[in-house]
Amino acid sequence: MFFVRTASERDLEKVRALLIETWHATYDTFYGVEKVNELTERWHSLPALKARLARKNAEFLVADDGRQLGGMGYAAMSDTQAKTVVLHQLYVLPKFQRQGVGRDIFAELETCFPDAERMRVEVEPQNLHALTFYRAHGFAEVGETQVDDPSGLPAIALEKPLLG
Repeated sequence: MFFVRTASERDLEKVRALLIETWHATYDTFYGVEKVNELTERWHSLPALKARLARKNAEFLVADDGRQLGGMGYAAMSDTQAKTVVLHQLYVLPKFQRQGVGRDIFAELETCFPDAERMRVEVEPQNLHALTFYRAHGFAEVGETQVDDPSGLPAIALEKPLLG
Protein backbone atom coordinates (compact mmCIF):
# COMPACT_ATOMS: atom_id res chain seq x y z
CA MET A 1 0.00 0.00 0.00
CA PHE A 2 1.33 3.39 -1.01
CA PHE A 3 1.04 6.52 1.09
CA VAL A 4 1.15 9.92 -0.56
CA ARG A 5 3.48 12.39 1.12
CA THR A 6 5.49 15.51 0.38
CA ALA A 7 8.78 14.74 -1.33
CA SER A 8 12.09 15.65 0.26
CA GLU A 9 15.58 16.05 -1.11
CA ARG A 10 16.43 12.47 -0.04
CA ASP A 11 13.75 11.23 -2.50
CA LEU A 12 15.16 12.92 -5.57
CA GLU A 13 17.46 10.10 -6.80
CA LYS A 14 14.52 7.66 -6.62
CA VAL A 15 12.18 10.18 -8.27
CA ARG A 16 14.70 10.65 -11.09
CA ALA A 17 14.95 6.85 -11.60
CA LEU A 18 11.14 6.58 -11.56
CA LEU A 19 10.81 9.34 -14.15
CA ILE A 20 13.44 7.82 -16.45
CA GLU A 21 11.81 4.37 -16.33
CA THR A 22 8.31 5.76 -16.78
CA TRP A 23 9.30 8.12 -19.59
CA HIS A 24 10.99 5.35 -21.54
CA ALA A 25 8.00 3.05 -21.09
CA THR A 26 5.60 5.81 -22.16
CA TYR A 27 7.43 7.87 -24.78
CA ASP A 28 10.04 5.71 -26.54
CA THR A 29 7.49 4.64 -29.15
CA PHE A 30 6.50 8.28 -29.82
CA TYR A 31 9.90 10.02 -29.80
CA GLY A 32 12.57 7.30 -29.85
CA VAL A 33 15.06 6.34 -27.15
CA GLU A 34 17.57 9.11 -27.96
CA LYS A 35 15.00 11.92 -27.72
CA VAL A 36 13.62 10.50 -24.45
CA ASN A 37 17.18 10.30 -23.06
CA GLU A 38 17.74 13.94 -24.06
CA LEU A 39 14.47 15.12 -22.49
CA THR A 40 14.86 13.15 -19.27
CA GLU A 41 18.41 14.43 -18.87
CA ARG A 42 17.19 18.01 -19.16
CA TRP A 43 13.81 17.85 -17.41
CA HIS A 44 14.53 15.19 -14.78
CA SER A 45 18.08 16.02 -13.74
CA LEU A 46 18.76 16.37 -10.02
CA PRO A 47 19.17 20.17 -10.32
CA ALA A 48 15.81 20.42 -12.14
CA LEU A 49 14.12 18.28 -9.48
CA LYS A 50 15.73 20.30 -6.64
CA ALA A 51 14.43 23.51 -8.23
CA ARG A 52 10.89 22.08 -8.27
CA LEU A 53 11.23 20.98 -4.66
CA ALA A 54 12.25 24.52 -3.65
CA ARG A 55 9.63 26.40 -5.68
CA LYS A 56 7.08 28.45 -3.77
CA ASN A 57 3.35 27.94 -4.47
CA ALA A 58 4.06 24.38 -5.56
CA GLU A 59 3.56 20.86 -4.29
CA PHE A 60 5.88 17.91 -4.99
CA LEU A 61 4.45 14.56 -3.86
CA VAL A 62 5.55 10.95 -3.90
CA ALA A 63 3.71 7.68 -3.35
CA ASP A 64 5.83 5.63 -0.92
CA ASP A 65 5.24 2.11 0.39
CA GLY A 66 8.19 2.20 2.80
CA ARG A 67 10.46 0.31 0.40
CA GLN A 68 10.09 2.13 -2.89
CA LEU A 69 8.42 5.01 -4.65
CA GLY A 70 5.56 3.97 -6.91
CA GLY A 71 4.69 7.39 -8.31
CA MET A 72 5.20 11.13 -8.13
CA GLY A 73 3.29 14.31 -8.82
CA TYR A 74 4.26 17.94 -9.13
CA ALA A 75 1.98 20.95 -9.53
CA ALA A 76 2.48 24.69 -9.15
CA MET A 77 0.45 27.86 -9.39
CA SER A 78 0.73 29.38 -12.85
CA ASP A 79 2.91 32.46 -13.24
CA THR A 80 0.80 33.67 -16.17
CA GLN A 81 -2.78 32.47 -15.60
CA ALA A 82 -4.69 33.78 -12.61
CA LYS A 83 -6.17 31.24 -10.18
CA THR A 84 -4.75 28.36 -12.22
CA VAL A 85 -2.63 25.51 -10.93
CA VAL A 86 -0.60 23.65 -13.54
CA LEU A 87 -0.10 19.91 -13.12
CA HIS A 88 3.41 19.56 -14.51
CA GLN A 89 4.02 15.91 -13.67
CA LEU A 90 2.01 12.87 -12.62
CA TYR A 91 3.85 9.62 -13.23
CA VAL A 92 3.45 6.10 -11.87
CA LEU A 93 5.91 3.27 -12.43
CA PRO A 94 4.50 0.95 -15.11
CA LYS A 95 4.24 -2.02 -12.72
CA PHE A 96 1.99 0.02 -10.40
CA GLN A 97 -0.23 1.67 -13.02
CA ARG A 98 -3.99 1.09 -12.85
CA GLN A 99 -3.79 0.33 -9.13
CA GLY A 100 -4.96 3.73 -7.82
CA VAL A 101 -1.51 5.25 -7.21
CA GLY A 102 -1.98 8.04 -9.77
CA ARG A 103 -5.54 8.63 -8.55
CA ASP A 104 -4.32 9.04 -4.96
CA ILE A 105 -1.52 11.44 -5.90
CA PHE A 106 -3.91 13.44 -8.07
CA ALA A 107 -6.55 13.59 -5.30
CA GLU A 108 -3.98 15.02 -2.91
CA LEU A 109 -2.73 17.58 -5.44
CA GLU A 110 -6.29 18.81 -5.99
CA THR A 111 -6.49 19.85 -2.32
CA CYS A 112 -3.15 21.67 -2.11
CA PHE A 113 -4.11 24.92 -3.83
CA PRO A 114 -7.10 26.51 -2.05
CA ASP A 115 -6.89 29.75 -4.09
CA ALA A 116 -6.94 27.97 -7.46
CA GLU A 117 -10.16 27.84 -9.48
CA ARG A 118 -8.89 25.48 -12.17
CA MET A 119 -6.19 22.92 -12.81
CA ARG A 120 -4.47 22.69 -16.18
CA VAL A 121 -2.41 19.89 -17.68
CA GLU A 122 -0.74 19.41 -21.05
CA VAL A 123 -0.63 15.89 -22.49
CA GLU A 124 1.16 14.36 -25.48
CA PRO A 125 -1.62 13.76 -28.06
CA GLN A 126 -0.55 10.13 -28.59
CA ASN A 127 -0.58 9.34 -24.86
CA LEU A 128 -4.05 7.84 -24.84
CA HIS A 129 -3.68 6.35 -21.35
CA ALA A 130 -3.00 9.79 -19.87
CA LEU A 131 -5.79 11.44 -21.85
CA THR A 132 -8.22 8.75 -20.65
CA PHE A 133 -7.05 9.21 -17.04
CA TYR A 134 -7.47 12.99 -17.07
CA ARG A 135 -10.85 12.90 -18.80
CA ALA A 136 -12.05 10.35 -16.22
CA HIS A 137 -10.96 12.80 -13.51
CA GLY A 138 -12.98 15.72 -14.84
CA PHE A 139 -10.65 17.38 -17.32
CA ALA A 140 -11.87 18.71 -20.66
CA GLU A 141 -9.83 19.71 -23.68
CA VAL A 142 -9.35 23.47 -24.03
CA GLY A 143 -6.94 23.54 -26.96
CA GLU A 144 -3.65 22.45 -28.43
CA THR A 145 -0.31 23.91 -27.60
CA GLN A 146 3.36 23.10 -27.57
CA VAL A 147 5.18 22.24 -24.39
CA ASP A 148 6.65 25.46 -23.02
CA ASP A 149 10.19 24.39 -23.78
CA PRO A 150 12.60 24.46 -26.72
CA SER A 151 11.67 20.81 -27.44
CA GLY A 152 8.58 22.03 -29.31
CA LEU A 153 6.66 18.88 -28.45
CA PRO A 154 2.95 18.95 -29.25
CA ALA A 155 0.46 18.83 -26.40
CA ILE A 156 -3.25 18.85 -25.75
CA ALA A 157 -4.24 21.32 -23.04
CA LEU A 158 -6.92 20.14 -20.64
CA GLU A 159 -8.50 21.97 -17.70
CA LYS A 160 -10.64 21.04 -14.77
CA PRO A 161 -12.58 23.37 -12.48
CA LEU A 162 -11.58 23.09 -8.82
CA LEU A 163 -14.17 23.41 -6.10
CA GLY A 164 -13.17 25.88 -3.43
